[in-house]
Amino acid sequence: MPASSSTPVRDLLTLRDLLRWAISRFNAAGLVYGHGTHTALDEAAFIILESLNLPIDQLEPFLDARLLQDERKRIVDLIEMRISTRKPASYLLKKAYVGSEPFYVDERVIVPRSFIGELLRTDHFAGGPGSLVPDPFAVSSVLDLCTGSGCLAILAAKHFQAALVDAVDLSEAALEVAQINVKASGQEGRINLLHGDLFKPLKGRRYDLIITNPPYVGEEVMSELSPEFAAEPAMALAGGGDGLDIVRRLILEAPDYLEVGGGMICEIGEDREILESDFPDLPFLWLDTEQSEGEVFWISAADLGVKAPQRAAGKTPTPRSLSKARGAASAATSKARRPTRR
Repeated sequence: MPASSSTPVRDLLTLRDLLRWAISRFNAAGLVYGHGTHTALDEAAFIILESLNLPIDQLEPFLDARLLQDERKRIVDLIEMRISTRKPASYLLKKAYVGSEPFYVDERVIVPRSFIGELLRTDHFAGGPGSLVPDPFAVSSVLDLCTGSGCLAILAAKHFQAALVDAVDLSEAALEVAQINVKASGQEGRINLLHGDLFKPLKGRRYDLIITNPPYVGEEVMSELSPEFAAEPAMALAGGGDGLDIVRRLILEAPDYLEVGGGMICEIGEDREILESDFPDLPFLWLDTEQSEGEVFWISAADLGVKAPQRAAGKTPTPRSLSKARGAASAATSKARRPTRR
């Protein structure tokens, strides 16, 4: 929605003026956040700084800068569009960040916000004693399942500098966005984008590391999404009855695609208790961040029963609450939660 004649563009002279006005407008509108920002202040700062091509983490130096009239009008228009459409700001700006890394996004993909991007930069994957990956340079193959915008595949390629990365998604539209980001990242020669349902297009390949941020929103929550989350592709959010249908498939099928000594990192949202009940014999290692607890797990190939040259017979874990060994939906009760992360 363009700024109307009643919008006080001429009265909002500085970045500080626009920031204060935007926060007031957002608070009055009751917007929902969770797509890289958490408050009205965060959201307003992101829109203003990104639209001006300024560093999004350096608000203070520019607060009292006077803006040109066309700059003020563009920002006011974006603020009004954020309110009228209820779309995430990243869709309006075609930009999202994972840490300091920028990525192109539009409505073909969810706005990237996985905790895995942060975890890849921690000691868990830095190598050395206690690291889940003893030597990052020894990782030669990485698989990113449900790649979406391709952000995790790109971050993995940059972190594991000797690795080739396969990135899979069921959505051809999402892979078009991923291709834009892969090309912009300079990693085209190391990232292979594949269309298909989880492991199906991989033809028996095995990997040192599997990274996955699958759909994990349950049916009840899907029916109650705010307009901001409902603007995202449902395919990228919906995880079946209690949200964990795809996560269960990943756990059951991953042993056939992991190298000995490898492992899988997976984000599941807030249903840790359901997953641990379904797989009571698996020693999930939960990796927390500043803003999450019990939402991302690591499981080693050894704990999944992977042995050279293949998984030993009878070692595939079977969740006790499933009616079939593979692909069955859990009967566990859904938990009401908002998908502030995925």
